[in-house]
Amino acid sequence: MRSVRRRTTGLAAVGLLVPLVTIPALTAGAGPSTTPSSDVSCDAVVAAPDQESAFAAASDATGVPADLLKAVSYMESRWDQHAGTPSADGGYGLFNLLDHAPATPDGAGKDATPRAAVSELDRAATLTGLRAAELKSDAAANTCGAAALLASYQKSAGQGTGGSLATWETAVSQMSDSPAFADRVFATMRRGESRTTDDGGQVTLAAQPAAVLPEAADAAASDPGADCPADLGCDWLPAPYEKGSPNLPDSTGNYGNHDQADRTGEGGPSIDYIVIHDTEGGYTGSVNLVLDPTYLAWNYTVRSSDGHVANHLEPDDVGWHAGNWYMNMHSIGIEHEGWAGTAGWFTEAMYQQSAELVRYLGEEYDVPLDRAHVIGHDQIPGILPGSTKSVHWDPGPYWDWDHYFELLGAPIGGGLSPTTDVAPGDVVEVVAGYDDNANPITGCQQASPGSGECVPGAGTNFAVAYQQPSLDAPYARDPGWKPNGAAGTTYASDISARVTSGQKLVVAQVQGDWLGVWWAGSLAWLHNPADRPVVVPSTGKTVTVKGDKAAAIYGRAYPEAAAYAPYPGITPQAVTPIEYTIGVDQSYVVSDDTVTTDYYNAKSFDGSIPDDRTDVRGQDVYYQLWYAHRQVFTRAADVVLHDPVVTDVEGPSIEGAPEIGKWLTVDTGQYLPGSDDTTVEVQWLRDGTAVPGATGARYHVTGRDRGADLSVEVTVSAPGYTSATFTSDAIGPVVPH
Repeated sequence: MRSVRRRTTGLAAVGLLVPLVTIPALTAGAGPSTTPSSDVSCDAVVAAPDQESAFAAASDATGVPADLLKAVSYMESRWDQHAGTPSADGGYGLFNLLDHAPATPDGAGKDATPRAAVSELDRAATLTGLRAAELKSDAAANTCGAAALLASYQKSAGQGTGGSLATWETAVSQMSDSPAFADRVFATMRRGESRTTDDGGQVTLAAQPAAVLPEAADAAASDPGADCPADLGCDWLPAPYEKGSPNLPDSTGNYGNHDQADRTGEGGPSIDYIVIHDTEGGYTGSVNLVLDPTYLAWNYTVRSSDGHVANHLEPDDVGWHAGNWYMNMHSIGIEHEGWAGTAGWFTEAMYQQSAELVRYLGEEYDVPLDRAHVIGHDQIPGILPGSTKSVHWDPGPYWDWDHYFELLGAPIGGGLSPTTDVAPGDVVEVVAGYDDNANPITGCQQASPGSGECVPGAGTNFAVAYQQPSLDAPYARDPGWKPNGAAGTTYASDISARVTSGQKLVVAQVQGDWLGVWWAGSLAWLHNPADRPVVVPSTGKTVTVKGDKAAAIYGRAYPEAAAYAPYPGITPQAVTPIEYTIGVDQSYVVSDDTVTTDYYNAKSFDGSIPDDRTDVRGQDVYYQLWYAHRQVFTRAADVVLHDPVVTDVEGPSIEGAPEIGKWLTVDTGQYLPGSDDTTVEVQWLRDGTAVPGATGARYHVTGRDRGADLSVEVTVSAPGYTSATFTSDAIGPVVPH
């Protein structure tokens, strides 16, 4: 078994409710180290001019390979110092050094000489002679302290610092509770990374294909009861299903903290979404909550420091995590340790472990890995008029959707480069970026207590929608989020005008660097400048209203009243529009046109009351839409569904010289969809008129073309798409060779 250290306190007894607050510093303070002497001199590290140099100097001072230091730090912080603000588990700096001692001394029960119960910061201070305050606030000091820790772990394991990278496996494992941590550190070294950090510097880790763990290293095996990849190291910590009181009858409706169902079988609702949450508290307290039968359950909790995953529900069962019963019925909820207002402290370890889990779940339950089905809690619609303003806004503006979807293997925008080549009627997808996308955010601590103050210049996951095509214009409105009609703001929880990465929009107008798009029932404006465009070409079905009346929007795709007729024990659920509509001149992108219309009835503890645990399925058809910040539904009967239109990523062009006797060749371009079923027809043009018979990839220039301009027209077709024709730039006039 790998030697691991304990970064978190042990779980309290099942049912103990722990407040979700920031873990306070218990032992490390701003004062000097209690030990005047030190094992490592950090003078050269602290004096280093940049972080690259600091890694090299720390390696010289301690013997820890610089690339190993980079890989560990990347997993802990993505090489960001976070301006000295603490992480979700009370850690600081590039290496997330903890300011509190573990409840159980590291190594207890695993070896003969467990270390004393001291915090990482205090231990690093003892090893280096640096003050804890320096280790917290100074990136170079933090690096030297972490290197000293790793060197001490290597020594305790009976290894020298001169061996191969594989000899560091035990030392690296002690930087985390998760058995998967060392695997991910070594995978990072094999892959390599490069990133601009939060201080504006550049750190690069060159790929090292030979960085492998020893064959004898234990696998990070998941608990057999967990619905997880076998090698993710998941725990099975089941949420309780209990009556409110043992003396209640089995048919009672007083129970918690989830519902039993058959979602992987024939009789239950389908699993269609994966919802990304943050805990707004620490890992241990959050797990204590999900283990409380009087609280509520979600499917998974992911720890910040090392990405460790705990599974709480069988996939068949329905958690109560989304605040919308229809979405609960159809979703898996994943809580991530952290606060929505804390800039950048969702660690790489967390992103990687979570993404591997979601890849597995997507394949297992056929959930599309796109931003309409892997969604934030902030994308969940309200259920009734007036309820949208109370829906949660996690994981917030600092969750890096672009990076997360790269890890999922489904990059936002399909890996296309952002462009300004946009015309009215186009469907586009927003690729906001993150590290270089520092939108102003205010009120982080007030909106998300425990987050700390907002960090100026921190990366964000959205582009801003404005009311007019000007950076001085007010932010766009969202009448569901702000029913009083007020404009959006920079306040941390205000999602009114946030167009997050992955959002699809229909372009209504183009004015210079500005795109007019339909947003929450009004025209809003997205800045798309040539020096930093934020959209890529996309395609998708769209809807417009049927007739001259606005179409209603719904937060749930519930069945029509007639669907309940076979089930007299079930009260028909009202089909009630929410605060939004689709205007008669507006168009929105469809994110799913195969929405399940159903209502899962779960009212009693044992399912014994008439028609309990029944999934009522209707005939009414709904479409799911990209609408403002959320995913919403509209009835097919109220709108017209338009096929997607073939879109050009790069249009046709001509290769060759316009000279008599020469041959010209067409590059037909690149289009969406890029499927094998796509067909391309070519027509050569002379002064804009089709040349009879000239429909091949090559064109022989003759005397008939003298003085003419030549171009080529390409018509692209694909099943289920409206065909489109694209014309190259002309070349000419044709001259003698």
